[in-house]
Amino acid sequence: MPDARYAPLDALPRTAPGAQVWAALGGAGLTAGAYRDRRPGTGIDPAGLADLLTAVDARFSVAATLSVSVQLATALPLLTTGRAPVARQALDGALAGRATLALAATDVTAGTDLTALRTELRIEDDALDVTGEKNWIANTTTAAHFLVLARHRPGRHFTHFTWVLVPADAPGVTVRPADSALFAASGAGHVTFDGVRLGRDHVLGRVGLGLPLFARHIGTERLAGAQWGVALCRRVLADTHRRLAGRPHGDGALWDRDAVRQRFAAGLLRVRALHALTVELADQVALRHDATAAATLKAAAGATVHHVLADCAQLWGAAGFTTGGIQELRAQAALFGIGGGADEVVLGTLADAAEDVLAALERPGTLP
Repeated sequence: MPDARYAPLDALPRTAPGAQVWAALGGAGLTAGAYRDRRPGTGIDPAGLADLLTAVDARFSVAATLSVSVQLATALPLLTTGRAPVARQALDGALAGRATLALAATDVTAGTDLTALRTELRIEDDALDVTGEKNWIANTTTAAHFLVLARHRPGRHFTHFTWVLVPADAPGVTVRPADSALFAASGAGHVTFDGVRLGRDHVLGRVGLGLPLFARHIGTERLAGAQWGVALCRRVLADTHRRLAGRPHGDGALWDRDAVRQRFAAGLLRVRALHALTVELADQVALRHDATAAATLKAAAGATVHHVLADCAQLWGAAGFTTGGIQELRAQAALFGIGGGADEVVLGTLADAAEDVLAALERPGTLP
């Protein structure tokens, strides 16, 4: 039976872009369900977040779900660190679905090495000046505000970076859509800040806490990615099972072949393992901001989605190459191994904690 809560989403076409989905979620009061006490400032509610992401994934494209996921898991909670009226107004508009937010952390020159970013924030007595460029940012072409990570001091020290809230219509802000048909529905694009002048009330959090705040909130984005990965893989496996059971082969169906069943079961096993890991580590990430747990989920999600989508695409055969088919979905799902920290980066984080993880594994019933 359809969930009546999501009737506003059911009224949208499957091709709806992320901004339209965001508006429907906020307009129906559904966005608040991702947070404890229904307020972003109180932290993520893992069960509520998973429910929302599953509902969106079931109805819309990977690109649209990406647009929603980044805002739910990272941008809205980060925006709550701003105490000035300008931040509170932006938060109210985004939570209600009247506006979208773009999390502008990835720098044109730095990629995932945030300490090398060159976007600069000059802090004056009564004003801010932002100059730099951010590439491949979801919601760029639709955002009312950018949450920009910038350096206010030269060098790589973790206290040299600060978040600032930049209105998309501020003089000096230039937006270009990314050349990507796969992610057009996410509003993906590039944004340039050319001497953007703002009041000091546009600083989010405290000056110098940019990287600690990022580290805290990227964990919830990685949890969201793992939850979304479970939902996506379950949906693809269910569709593939129906395809295999209904595709004639010999005296029966493709599903009757042992090799096919075993390949399918291997994907099913991986998704069950990812689901169990996500449930096990959800509170460690959402409540205790455990970076190792978040990296574990990110690495597991990337590997699982890659394996399941590749095997299911193979099982679909030539039919998988239809427009909007599983091969296109597989290409979009490569995002899980890149966005929010490439697999190699998060595996490095896990390796750094190897001794602690191994020690915890010696104690049955404990969480590594």
